[in-house]
Amino acid sequence: MSPRKLPRKKNKPRVSRKSSRQKNPGPAFAKLAAVMSRLRAPGGCPWDREQTHHTLRTYLIEEAYEVLDALDADDDVKFAEELGDLLLQVLFHAQIAAEQRRFTISDVIREIHDKMVRRHPHVFGNVQAKTSADVLRNWEQIKAAERSKTPGTPIPRSAGDAQGASAPSFPSGSFTSYLDGVPKTFPALLEGFQLTRKASRIGFDWDNVEGIFDKLHEETSELREVLHKNEPPERIEGELGDILFVAVNLARFLHVDPELAMKKANAKFTRRFHEMERIAREQGTALANIPRPELESLWDQSKQSELALSFPAVGRKVQTK
Repeated sequence: MSPRKLPRKKNKPRVSRKSSRQKNPGPAFAKLAAVMSRLRAPGGCPWDREQTHHTLRTYLIEEAYEVLDALDADDDVKFAEELGDLLLQVLFHAQIAAEQRRFTISDVIREIHDKMVRRHPHVFGNVQAKTSADVLRNWEQIKAAERSKTPGTPIPRSAGDAQGASAPSFPSGSFTSYLDGVPKTFPALLEGFQLTRKASRIGFDWDNVEGIFDKLHEETSELREVLHKNEPPERIEGELGDILFVAVNLARFLHVDPELAMKKANAKFTRRFHEMERIAREQGTALANIPRPELESLWDQSKQSELALSFPAVGRKVQTK
């Protein structure tokens, strides 16, 4: 059979022709850095010259989410493009910092290079790490030692030190926590995810998922009790926060990013709500004019339609119930 006649697999990602062979990224990176410098230079782009670290904050976040969207789309061309947009944001900030004589893109590269070597002693040193859990535990301990910057807290060099034979000791007044390093500017779900992930890396975690379900049931019962007693809003907020925090722990334990899971849940709700609106329009009315019981019925219809399209076997099963 001719290669041109081979059937194409479903959902095959588009692959850029330029990615067919390995190249030295140095010259290409230097050209991109030069473009960024030219855009910021006198006579460059007025918009680029007006930007500051503060004004670029939104774009940095937006580009990161667009990278995730491209990843989920399983489209290599789009994925590479969006990664380039994110890389441009890094160069943008480094260029502004260079103009302020604070640091350059070379400093950024050197810092991450040295950090990767330093935090992988099991690859570049003599430390033993047999599992991913060992690697993550070592990583957190090395980070804690780096943050302390005290003579009495050396970076782990031996297998015993790196695997947590003894926790670092911090002098009074210079306490460093294993939870340090989680930005408070993170969305709440992502912040909780990172905090609990750091704690789990040193063994503070549930033994199994059933323990988390038990905790979720406990927190739900506490919220019900608070509502029954007509407690003040602050108490209700606290108990609801506990439920969300346990849900974040459950996501982490199941290796699911809660922020991405919530984004997908939002998208699913939007799709199904739009389908409800479409059905209502076909019936010559609007959702606002439909009684609540009928709204529930429309929701079930939209849900079944989506299941039938995404999972035909499941959709048929739901419809026969």
